[in-house]
Amino acid sequence: MTDLPVVPQRCVLVLPSTAEFDSRTYRIASTLSRRGHDVTVVARLAPGLPASEDHPAGYRILRVPVSATAGLPRPLRRLVGAVRRHARAASSPTGQVGPAPATRSAGGIDRLLAIALTVRAQRQATHRTAPPADLVHAMAYMGIPIGLDLGRRDAAPVIYDARDIYVDAAHLARLPQPARRLFARIEGGWARRASRVMTVNVPYAEVMAERFGVPLPLVVMNCAYRREPGGGHPRRFHERLGLDPETRVVLYQGGFSRDRGIEQLIAALPKLPDAALVLLGYGPLRAELEARAAEPGLAGRLHVLPAVPPTELIEWVASADVVAMPIQPTTLNHRLTTPNKLFEAMAAGVPVIASDLPGMAGIVRETGCGVLVDPTDPEAIARAARDLLDLPAASREAIGRRGLEAHLATYNWEAQAALLLAEYGRLTGRPW
Repeated sequence: MTDLPVVPQRCVLVLPSTAEFDSRTYRIASTLSRRGHDVTVVARLAPGLPASEDHPAGYRILRVPVSATAGLPRPLRRLVGAVRRHARAASSPTGQVGPAPATRSAGGIDRLLAIALTVRAQRQATHRTAPPADLVHAMAYMGIPIGLDLGRRDAAPVIYDARDIYVDAAHLARLPQPARRLFARIEGGWARRASRVMTVNVPYAEVMAERFGVPLPLVVMNCAYRREPGGGHPRRFHERLGLDPETRVVLYQGGFSRDRGIEQLIAALPKLPDAALVLLGYGPLRAELEARAAEPGLAGRLHVLPAVPPTELIEWVASADVVAMPIQPTTLNHRLTTPNKLFEAMAAGVPVIASDLPGMAGIVRETGCGVLVDPTDPEAIARAARDLLDLPAASREAIGRRGLEAHLATYNWEAQAALLLAEYGRLTGRPW
């Protein structure tokens, strides 16, 4: 990855999650560890997880508590609780279609207050317990303020790994405009204070450069480790679920949340004879999806499985016949996304059904690794799935093989890691 001898250095990665299933963090940390660096991932403590863990890939995970009111004086804890209860009450449904402006403002206050207090708790705990760093790599908008604090503490450069256009993504996209403008100003300040902004694709980088007022961010795509062909077609889903050998598997893997196309896939399932839909992942919709899997007409055909560690994921993906990612065009972030699951399907050699959106469509067309659909139309999704599943096995495997060849040539983590390591070296003045 670099011709210069590696100088062992200390890297702290800050992650606003538990670090169990974050594949990007795993790839970065494992790459650095193999090259002889001292790597600590600072993540969030959750029930059932150890506060300190030595990962088999050679790095440490340090989990810290993130109670939003931890460390606040008792009167202030009561005040914060009262404010949040009022905001939640104001934002609860009252029978109208869509929230009124006052409701949206209250909900925005609650969301921003929760973010600020949670970040504060993680920052305080991290400051006390994280080891010294030569470089800090902070993930996402709830990681960068913590990373900047560590950078000040250790006089170390800080990378802001902005993996989404956050003000136009998920919960933040639904905040009222005043709250979104406030968040945008705060995030822009964090980005300008970072030593370098990094993101996952060129469209995101172009938006961030304009909005943050920073040089074009470094693009390090979320590609999987290079996976050489061979090993046959694993059958993990058939073995785990006891599926009939002739049943074809359509896989959705990733976060269980709104606007990822899960609802549209379920609506398409009745039009897919002799196929099962497997949802592999985690997130807030899990209980709802499990309930749907028990409904008449879906029972035995819709299956919900827990997420698996990044070290096992590709073998599970390779066990599917088709991987579907009909992400909805509900936000700018979704329209420009190039999701991990696209690159993981390519590494697994499995054809994809992807949204015909600006972010991912170009890669699918360029590589020929699958088909593009209108993600809002369950009938179109079902038709695309039938077309792929009904192909002769050799033809379907040829599509998957095109994705695998593109993975081996271009869309692999080793190629992306070379860019990352070069930037690390530029920032610290010593080769990584």
